[in-house]
Amino acid sequence: MMRHLVGALALGALLSTTATVTAQETIRLRIASGHPPVNTYVNLMQNFFVPEVTKRVAAKTKHKIEFVEGYGGAMVKVADTLEGVQSGIIDIGGYCFCFEPSNLPLHAFQVMLPFGTMDPVTSVKVAREVYNQVPFMSKVFEDKYRQKLIALIADNGYNLGTNFEWNKVSDLKGQKLAGAGLNLKWLEYAGATPVQSSLPEAYTAMQTGVYNGWIMFPSGWVNFKLFEVGKYYTEIGFGAITWHGLTINKARFDKLPKEVQDIIVEVGREYEAMTGTVNQANYPKQLEDLKAKGTNVRKLPDSVQADWAKSLAGWPKEKAKELDAQGLPATQVLEATLAAAEKHGHKWPVRYAIK
Repeated sequence: MMRHLVGALALGALLSTTATVTAQETIRLRIASGHPPVNTYVNLMQNFFVPEVTKRVAAKTKHKIEFVEGYGGAMVKVADTLEGVQSGIIDIGGYCFCFEPSNLPLHAFQVMLPFGTMDPVTSVKVAREVYNQVPFMSKVFEDKYRQKLIALIADNGYNLGTNFEWNKVSDLKGQKLAGAGLNLKWLEYAGATPVQSSLPEAYTAMQTGVYNGWIMFPSGWVNFKLFEVGKYYTEIGFGAITWHGLTINKARFDKLPKEVQDIIVEVGREYEAMTGTVNQANYPKQLEDLKAKGTNVRKLPDSVQADWAKSLAGWPKEKAKELDAQGLPATQVLEATLAAAEKHGHKWPVRYAIK
């Protein structure tokens, strides 16, 4: 009887020790992006999200977290990140929805309303309000792609960089200009020849004449040294677009301790806001940097923007109908975006009619 009792106590002690070790075991998460850390959102993944989650988990829980980081295509390419998170090749991925036109066609909704706010802080707030109003926008990641959206990511304001001077929309007719995903339509309606591309290949493509310009925010022109092959950067004001996201594999997330889940979600929202504030603060500095590097930076009259907007006036409604027919809540999303932007003080050069 005593021997059995001692044995039971010893087994209990062993199980207790094992449980404690397991509870304090280091949690490893693989985090990646196809873009390099010169991109603002990837830089913030590396220098804010990763260290902040690591610090808070250590300070507030009994767990430790260790990130294995792979940026600039080290683990996944720009167009493969959604699938990388979905399959579990990586646990957390940052990527542009622009590279998922088939899987996430509606998530480029701000691109469907060109010449929106140029303020990335406002852009990400507008996007968050739309996601909150239309649950589909977040749920589709879980329902179809086995991942959880933990942050939206704002880009800085999009303009047009070129290796030639232009002053009116008609000057762009026939010019080969690059974009990513749906913003190629902006070029098509202007009469330019759109070319799908991505930032990692931009310098060589511009240098070799694959195309002569890029729809790009100033940080891209600075960080990828595109000013060396494109001496003209024109503020046309397409808008600051929130069409990137940070997602985590749902099965991996569900296995994490609740307190670690809460920290990841909490830091994710802070990271989301920082993509707006950091981009906002950097924009004027980047324009000055371009000027210092010999780039011809100028802002065209509002009338040029209005002309371009007029050429696109019917496109948002057309796109909404196309996506509505696929069973997506496109009209609802675009109407909500227009209203949210106006609530935040934006005035559209052309007030798009969606219905």
